Amino acid sequence: MKIRRLLAATGLTPARTAALMLLCGGLAAGGSPGTALADEVPAAAAVQPPPAVPAAPPVPVVSPASGPAAIRTIPGMPPVINPSDLYSETTEGHLSPVLKNDLVRIYVPNLRSNDVSVIDPALMKVVDRFPVGRSPQHVVPSWDLRTLWVTNNAEGKQDGSLTPIDPRTGRPGPNVAVDDPYNMYFTPDGKSAIVVAEALRRLDFRDPHTMQLQVSVETPECKGVNHADFSIDGRYAIFTCEFGGMLVKVDTVNHKVLGYLKLSGGGMPQDILISPDGRKFYVADMHADGVFIVDGDSFTEKGFIPTGKGTHGLYPSRDGKMMYVANRGSHKIHGKRHSPDGNVVVVDFATDKVVKTWLIPGGGSPDMGNVSADGRTLWLSGRFDDVVYAFDTATGAVRSIPVGAEPHGLTVWPQPGRYSVGHTGILR
Repeated sequence: MKIRRLLAATGLTPARTAALMLLCGGLAAGGSPGTALADEVPAAAAVQPPPAVPAAPPVPVVSPASGPAAIRTIPGMPPVINPSDLYSETTEGHLSPVLKNDLVRIYVPNLRSNDVSVIDPALMKVVDRFPVGRSPQHVVPSWDLRTLWVTNNAEGKQDGSLTPIDPRTGRPGPNVAVDDPYNMYFTPDGKSAIVVAEALRRLDFRDPHTMQLQVSVETPECKGVNHADFSIDGRYAIFTCEFGGMLVKVDTVNHKVLGYLKLSGGGMPQDILISPDGRKFYVADMHADGVFIVDGDSFTEKGFIPTGKGTHGLYPSRDGKMMYVANRGSHKIHGKRHSPDGNVVVVDFATDKVVKTWLIPGGGSPDMGNVSADGRTLWLSGRFDDVVYAFDTATGAVRSIPVGAEPHGLTVWPQPGRYSVGHTGILR
């Protein structure tokens, strides 16, 4: 009876259960299994194969360290190596081999003196200075890291230009005439430079080497279009509209405006920076005195971080864990010197909280810049004080270096990374 119960528990048919019982009985009596089955089991049951049992689907093995799924980027864009950290390839030690002969310098565009000051960070002083076009605003590394472009937007006049600098020699080449280049970016696939024609409310997609016009994208509602950053997959960019209190989202592949977003407060958005995981954008607002948090995919405002008066520039730390926020100390386009409200705060990307505040003895006007290749120094222009600040990122201690009149979007060179998407050196 025990054998019958065990066999029944297997789910076999009654006929097969009976056959196996006979087999067990035959073996117990000293017979052969073949004889018992031949004698007692009907022919149909003897030749019928056992019912097929479908194979169980394989169980996926997920490593705890496997991280999020790979990012599907636009064609031609280098892959995102770490989807949870867009800045993984810009950490110390990731210097591209193409930069091995480039000079280590800080290039500072001086808006009012129409020239560029060149600082040797080892000497902490200006070692060169040369004229460029009218009203230089930013020094922008090219996508392939081989040229530094000075954007001379001429501020209302018709002689806008780009000045190329060879980073191997630190010397400028002849100006290239383009319309109103307040700032410049490069699509993540390297196919286009995007000249930000601020006064014209237009984005000009140009050949990244010759600067020949490819296509223009009108942004009529974006008054004062100026700063941008790109989605983690490269499919769109979000530009700030400085004098309209809003943002504009632009399709980088199909060259069209996807929509506008009016910010809830403030009204003077400046720099913009994507989070390491690509899920949100941080928008500095000079009137709101802080940073708006925006979901780029849904294009909706999600939060706000108070940081300080005249919030202006945003830069990731070299390890990609912190965000440096430059507070210019004024709500005005042309503020006073030595503002007591000018400072830098450090925001933790993981918590979106301010964790440190760095003051400037005697006051100041920190504006735009970038971080040294080793991450130990944050370089920022002192917009209203005609100096450049060098902040020690370990202690917050600061040194000042005199430069030309009204320094603006300086770049630090070289920097780690595979390619540049523009501005003062947004590398990936």
